[in-house]
Amino acid sequence: MATTHAPAIPELTGLPLLGSLLDLKNDSLGTFLKARRDHGDVVRISAGPPGFRGVVHCVFSAEGAQQVLAGDAANFRKDNAFYQEIRESFGNGLLTSQDGDYLRQRRLVQPLFTRRSVDTYASAVADEVARLTDGWRAAGTGTVDVVHEMTGFALRAVARILFGTDVDAAVGIVERCFPVLGDYVSRRGYSPRKPPRSWPLPGNRRAAVAHEELYAVCDRIIAERRAAGPDAVQGRDLLTLLAAAGDEDGGFDPSELREQVLVFLLAGHETTATSLGFALHLLGRHPEQQRLAHEELDRVLAGRTPGAADLDKLPYLTQVLKEAMRLFPAAPAIGRRAVEAVEIGGHLIPAGADVIVSSWVTHRHPRYWDDPERFDPDRFLPEREAGRPRYAYFPFGGGPRACIGQHFSMLESVIALAMILQEFELEAIDTHVPVGSAITLQALGPARCRLKPCTP
Repeated sequence: MATTHAPAIPELTGLPLLGSLLDLKNDSLGTFLKARRDHGDVVRISAGPPGFRGVVHCVFSAEGAQQVLAGDAANFRKDNAFYQEIRESFGNGLLTSQDGDYLRQRRLVQPLFTRRSVDTYASAVADEVARLTDGWRAAGTGTVDVVHEMTGFALRAVARILFGTDVDAAVGIVERCFPVLGDYVSRRGYSPRKPPRSWPLPGNRRAAVAHEELYAVCDRIIAERRAAGPDAVQGRDLLTLLAAAGDEDGGFDPSELREQVLVFLLAGHETTATSLGFALHLLGRHPEQQRLAHEELDRVLAGRTPGAADLDKLPYLTQVLKEAMRLFPAAPAIGRRAVEAVEIGGHLIPAGADVIVSSWVTHRHPRYWDDPERFDPDRFLPEREAGRPRYAYFPFGGGPRACIGQHFSMLESVIALAMILQEFELEAIDTHVPVGSAITLQALGPARCRLKPCTP
């Protein structure tokens, strides 16, 4: 319930002419941390010159995040400028759609992401991990950038699950085009004033070329698959299942199918790559925790390849991943727009306001986490998890728009982490990896680890 007597929302102090525009562009995550530290759990941040100034209302408490994402989710929509930029670059798939479009898409896609359905992809994930580790051994290199390597692995894995044998046709184009569009979306999403996409500016032209290449490769694979028919495809890749999905309203038309594919490529590889890359780097910096992970793997797997049934048997490895996702959440800031005025944390958020909840900040909130910058997988022992508010930790979002692929992400991450640690011990070379936020969390510097092959 909104009240007219709520105290004014504190505002982060910025420059007289530009507000906090430069701070947000240069280090949005650090700016959000400073806002909470200096002003509390609900903070107003303005950015841009007078006349073009934008304002966001940041909500940092677990209770506030729960209200925005779950309790009052109907009042907080994906109507902000950032989501519009994603729509224009990647289409109106499950990540960005709303209302009837979203409900229909979710209804069609949900059966493909049940635990039983997702578990059938475990062997494909394991094959891609083996391809990666075999390559490391064959190259004879003692050093790899684990975040970079996990980005390539996760892209191949999700492309294989989507496209089956057509994986190589898509991977090169996605590797080249996604970073161009991700940077473009981020720059425009944070800009209070941006030129039309139709203007022949260098950035617009680069994004348009990347956009056309991505759409073309997806359209070609989809058209070839539909022309061949489902019986011509070996196995049950996700594209075949998506093309066959239907209900009383029918299935996806070709453009809708392409947009779902692009969203799954985007969300399905960048998020998992972030979790895996930083989990490996953190273990490389913390030999005691790495030793405990190796001991669990030796005890449970005894050298065999893990499968879906092993996820529940590897609790410590799962704790490692959860702690990596706490410290380096793939979606560090989630935006919404308030439909009606609402009170959060004793402050009135006005109707039409842009609102941000930040897992990057809430996952470091000293009210919920002791010594929050310390890597400690034991934070996720069951009894300690039970003692925290539900939304003190939300790496996959929450509420009715929670990530539909979270079980797939955990399946892929546990299998990959287990198989890599069965083959190698890691020692971090770079003790600090700078990060920034685009569509997802990005490593801005190398995350190198030395690899030492495990002895039988």
